[in-house]
Amino acid sequence: MTLEGTNTWLLRAPDADQVIVIDPGPLDEPHLRRIAEHGPVAQILITHRHFDHAEGAARLAELTRAPVRALDPSLVLGDEGLAEGDVVAAAGVELRVLGTPGHTSDSLCFVLEDAVLTGDTVLGRGTTVIAHPDGRLGDYLGSLRRLAELPDGLAVLPGHGPELADAGTVARQYLAHREQRLEQVRKALRELGPDASPRQVVELVYADVDQVLWPAAESSVRAQLEYLRQAG
Repeated sequence: MTLEGTNTWLLRAPDADQVIVIDPGPLDEPHLRRIAEHGPVAQILITHRHFDHAEGAARLAELTRAPVRALDPSLVLGDEGLAEGDVVAAAGVELRVLGTPGHTSDSLCFVLEDAVLTGDTVLGRGTTVIAHPDGRLGDYLGSLRRLAELPDGLAVLPGHGPELADAGTVARQYLAHREQRLEQVRKALRELGPDASPRQVVELVYADVDQVLWPAAESSVRAQLEYLRQAG
């Protein structure tokens, strides 16, 4: 589910002393201490609430005395959370906060001059699970459309997996994949009947996917079924 693990991103301008930390990851003491060694840490930013991105934030704040900022208020440590349109200026860089719900309701991306940090909204390999019911497919498609409209040439710095070359291209590929999956689910419902269970749809649509991933696929299918039924 996390590919090689969670990517923790440390950002600073070449001449800056401080650093911004994006997604400190799970509560892994050696990892968090390695991050702290690259300080002083100006701010700790969270892309979304899942433990593999956010669990270690409070401990890193203890180690560095840096504030934790997120959309989910339960994660915030300090005076300010994060919201759509905010600009974070620290460590010689500026990040624009982009609200990108869908994977979760609190998912954010952070846009730099030459890159976008996408958390789990876009992965370095494979596709994103919609964490239903907190995540919603309609929201996610809207978020992908926003990323597709970003200027050309912005690199993707994802929450898992390798960097990608162009955010807009990747977002359009994600949109095409989602539409393909939706059509497969529509076809499955025509074959199985409109009251088919998510598990039945997974067994038909995701037959070529390793069954270890079926529970995650079932979460996405629940989101797809809700989306299709609301659309009539």
